[in-house]
Amino acid sequence: MITGSTRASSTNTAALLTAQAFPPPGVAVDFYGGLGALPHFNPDNDVDPLPPPVAALRAAIGSADALLFCTPEYAGTLPGSFKNLLDWTVGGMEMNAKPVAWLNVAAPTRGEGAIATLRVVLGYVTATILDDCCIRIAVAREMVGLDGLVADTDARARITALVASIAERVSE
Repeated sequence: MITGSTRASSTNTAALLTAQAFPPPGVAVDFYGGLGALPHFNPDNDVDPLPPPVAALRAAIGSADALLFCTPEYAGTLPGSFKNLLDWTVGGMEMNAKPVAWLNVAAPTRGEGAIATLRVVLGYVTATILDDCCIRIAVAREMVGLDGLVADTDARARITALVASIAERVSE
């Protein structure tokens, strides 16, 4: 799972950390939290040896059976730091045919610009988008507990069900 937010109290990150804390039975969930450590993308540096944070990102993506993204929208599109992360994946083949989905936790009618841009980038890296697993579960800040996890039981159950659905699709 990859968050598109660098904000400490991000509802996007809270949703993914909740998925990690309450996975469906038999499913291991890893969270990539190195977004802020990535260097600015420069094609001249997209060569071996890769910068260590980029190598770690690509290794995490490569070892995953599927990816779940959750990103805020900033100024009508992906936040720059998350676009930077995605740019670092274009030169590798780790997402080629990799099953991917996204979770949009924004309030209704928000976040569509980020999702549209994410879809375009995932097309460039030839990821396999699991459209039926790309969903919206609105998570307001007051739904996040002091532990940084989604406390709302309905939202938590829907997050767990989403991860189960992705795992089921991957095992087909």
